[in-house]
Amino acid sequence: MEGVVIGHSWAVSPPLPEARGPLSTGLLDVLSGRVAVGALGSVSPDDADPFGDDVQLGLYVLYELHYQSFAGVDDDLEWNHDLLAFRAGLERAFLTALRTAVTGGDDVNGMLGALLVEAPDPTGPSHHLLGERGERWQLQEYVAHRSLYHLKEADPQAWAIPRLAGQAKASLVAVEFDEYGGGRAERMHAHLFAEMMVDLDLDPTYGAYLDAAPAATLATVNAMSMFGLHRALRGALIGQFANVEITSSPGSARLARAVQRLNAGAGTAFYAEHVEADAVHEQVVRRGVVAGLLADEPHLAADVVLGIQAADVLEARLADHLLSAWTAGRSSLRPAHAPALSR
Repeated sequence: MEGVVIGHSWAVSPPLPEARGPLSTGLLDVLSGRVAVGALGSVSPDDADPFGDDVQLGLYVLYELHYQSFAGVDDDLEWNHDLLAFRAGLERAFLTALRTAVTGGDDVNGMLGALLVEAPDPTGPSHHLLGERGERWQLQEYVAHRSLYHLKEADPQAWAIPRLAGQAKASLVAVEFDEYGGGRAERMHAHLFAEMMVDLDLDPTYGAYLDAAPAATLATVNAMSMFGLHRALRGALIGQFANVEITSSPGSARLARAVQRLNAGAGTAFYAEHVEADAVHEQVVRRGVVAGLLADEPHLAADVVLGIQAADVLEARLADHLLSAWTAGRSSLRPAHAPALSR
């Protein structure tokens, strides 16, 4: 597939996904025009699992209205009062669950220092397995999972730009400039990721694997969107961003080795770019974005810690899902929607 075709695929709004429970059924009925938006008032998230498929799909779909949206959905629904109220209920459940799952605190420097020391346990993050002995089908699945974020890479964090000031803003823009290819569309990280998907015989169309992605995958992206779309959670977004940038280089190096070993072509460029760029970004984020933010707004320290720890919790949940499936020799994607991959 030629690069220009990949580029066009980003701009295409994907079809609405299939529902995964009463919450997402009610939401998708509204977005598809089957029922009036006011009908959402009869569906409550109170008894739903905040980390489960129904809540996470509902959040993902509602957040996507602020990104590329979905085919056939009226753009005016992006700011519909009833939809925002419904989203607020899902967000309260998700945010409460995240706050419960983390230890909390306000020692930002301690948390950042801990991120610089990578755990030696090779049975932890899934990129250890992929880098050392993973098979092609497992790499394909990993990339399919990550496509939900990497095809919109840097977009959730861009919400923070108008909410920062001074050095924090300047440093974040500097990092985002690299993420968007330094002004060159063909060097955008999302474009490099799409090229890798093509080499791995995956569909690079934006949102192609939404139905196949389990709740654990959706939650990692939803946290970024939730933190980014709420000014009150800007500190948490910066904490999440710092976590990603500080921990990215070692994992990307292992994934680059996996791509080379499995002859996945363009994937080497994507992960090699992250090995080099994120080593620099780690310094800029710690010393410019985080330090700049806390110099201006020291009261946000606990929120920065929340973002760091929430990212750890959600990534651990996803890693557990991937490794438990792969150890059992089965697909980590949702069975009814998992594509046929190379075995």
